[in-house]
Amino acid sequence: MPSRIDREGRKAELAEAAWRVILRSGVSAVSVRTVAEEAGLAVGSLRHVFPTRTELLMFSAKLMMERVLNRIAQLPPTESPEDYVLAVIKNLMPFTEQTRAEMDVNVALIAEATAVPELKALRDSAHQQLADACVRLAGLLRGEDSETPSEGATRSGQRLHALADGLALHLMHQAGQKDLDRAAELLEDEIRGIAAGRA
Repeated sequence: MPSRIDREGRKAELAEAAWRVILRSGVSAVSVRTVAEEAGLAVGSLRHVFPTRTELLMFSAKLMMERVLNRIAQLPPTESPEDYVLAVIKNLMPFTEQTRAEMDVNVALIAEATAVPELKALRDSAHQQLADACVRLAGLLRGEDSETPSEGATRSGQRLHALADGLALHLMHQAGQKDLDRAAELLEDEIRGIAAGRA
C-alpha cells in the first residue's frame, strides 16, 4: 500500500510540475524533459511513471478536474441556495489566483486536444459535467427535488452555463477588481432570477 501511495503522490507532483510549465511557457513546452527538469528528476524517473507525454497530459488534466470537484464538494452548506450556487459557480471561474491558474491550464489543455486526440474525450466529458451541474443547480434554485430536471430547470441551467463560460473568458482578459465585481454581480442577478422564476 505505501508504494501505491508513493506512486500516486509522485504522479501528482509531476502533474503539478506540468501545470507550472504550462503557466510559464505554454502547453507546447510540456515534454518529458521539461517536466522532469521542473520536478527536479531524471528523465528516466519520469518515464517510469509516465512513459509518454500524452499520458502525462491526460493525468494532469484529470487531476485538475478531480481537485476542482473535491473543492466544490467541500463547500460548506448555506441556508441560502442562492449563496451556495454562487459559491459553486465562482469556484469554477477565475475569481482567485488559484482558479485563474486552473483556467489557464485548462484552456491550454483544451487547445492541445487537436494534437492529442485522447484529450478530446476528457474535454467533452468535463463540458458535459459542467452543463449537467448547472442544470442541477438551477433545479435547486427553483426548489425542485426531482432527479429528472424540468424543462424550466434545463433551460435555466443552460443559460447559467453559457453565462459562466462567457464571463470566465472575459475574466481571462480583464481581471481588475471592477471586472471581478461586475462578473459577480451578473452571476448574482442570474441566480436570483432563476430562484424567483424569472430566468
